[in-house]
Amino acid sequence: MGMGLKLDTEHQLAIESHAESTYPEECCGLLLGKHRGEVKTLVEVLPTPNNWDAEAADAYPTVEGKHQGDYSRQRRFSIAPEVLMRAQKDARDRNLDIIGIYHSHPDHPAVPSEFDRAIAWQQYSYIIVAVEEGKACDFRSWSLDEHHQFQPEETIMIKG
Repeated sequence: MGMGLKLDTEHQLAIESHAESTYPEECCGLLLGKHRGEVKTLVEVLPTPNNWDAEAADAYPTVEGKHQGDYSRQRRFSIAPEVLMRAQKDARDRNLDIIGIYHSHPDHPAVPSEFDRAIAWQQYSYIIVAVEEGKACDFRSWSLDEHHQFQPEETIMIKG
């Protein structure tokens, strides 16, 4: 409670542009920044490839909300472990943290799915961009509460 994510319009535009460019598949990426008490400040948007495939799906055999044979990047995303590790090292070298993950929901509301919740981590912000017919139309941030349920997270625009 009381958590917020500070970002600027360039960050939002970068995420929305990435989401539109990968439509009708989901885009994904990392949010690099700093934790300051209850507020996270986004410093850099780091687009990553959507690595969702049969192998990624098999890594989550018991996750609720995942359906058998659900290998479509139109409905799922995954960030390759080696990409995540490299980003974590690069962020640390620059005195930054991974503060969240973003992805898009093609032709679906900017609301986390059960699968999104099942694979989410505490402390992270989860930005979801709804993309209708190739155009970004909604942008929301979420964070997990102490009961592992997503709650809307306040986004604070820090400039222009």
